[in-house]
Amino acid sequence: MAAVIYLHGFLSSPESHKAQLVKHWLAQHAPELSYHCPHLTPYPDQTRRELDALMEFLQPEPVWVLGSSLGGFWATWLAEHYDVPAVLINPSVRPWEFMPEYLGVDLVSYHTDDSYRLEAAHVSQIRAADCSPIKRPHNYWLMVQTGDETLDYRQAVEKYRDCRQLIEPEGDHSFVGFEHHIGDIIDFFRAHRDIR
Repeated sequence: MAAVIYLHGFLSSPESHKAQLVKHWLAQHAPELSYHCPHLTPYPDQTRRELDALMEFLQPEPVWVLGSSLGGFWATWLAEHYDVPAVLINPSVRPWEFMPEYLGVDLVSYHTDDSYRLEAAHVSQIRAADCSPIKRPHNYWLMVQTGDETLDYRQAVEKYRDCRQLIEPEGDHSFVGFEHHIGDIIDFFRAHRDIR
C-alpha cells in the first residue's frame, strides 16, 4: 500500500482546507492509499526529526508527498533525502527570509490553541534544511498561481525550473480550485511509481 503524506503550511495544521480535501478525496476515490498529515510545529529541527520518524514508520512502502507553502519546503526536503515524488503547491522557497519578522513574538496556530515562539536559532536551522540546487527534478510537480499574495511564485518557478510545472494565472496563496487537481496528482504519483 502506498502512503500519501500531506504537509501543511506555516502555523497551519491537519485541519487546513487542502489537507481535508486530500483526505476526503482519498477516502472516496483511493481508499487503498493510507493518508498521513503530521501536525508540524514551526521549529525546523523538530520538524526534521518528526519527518524522519514518519518515513522510518512508512517505508519500505511507496511514499508520495504533497506540500503547501512551508509544507512545500519540507516536501522538497523529503524528496531530496528519501528519493520520493513530491507535488508542491505554492511552495515556500526561502522561508528564512520571512522568519525574522516572527522572532520573539507569540505565535498561535490558525486551527488550534497551540502557541510558539521562534528564536534566531530557528532561522539557522531552516537554512540548514534547504535543498538547493534540486538534484532529482524528475521527482517533482510544481503547482503555482501567479496571484499568490504571500509568496513570489517566480522564486519557485526558478528553483524548480527543470521539473514538471503547472503555472496558473491569478488565483491566490490557497491555490484556488485545488480540489480539481487531486485526481491528476494521484495519477502523477502512480505514473512515477510505474516508471521507476
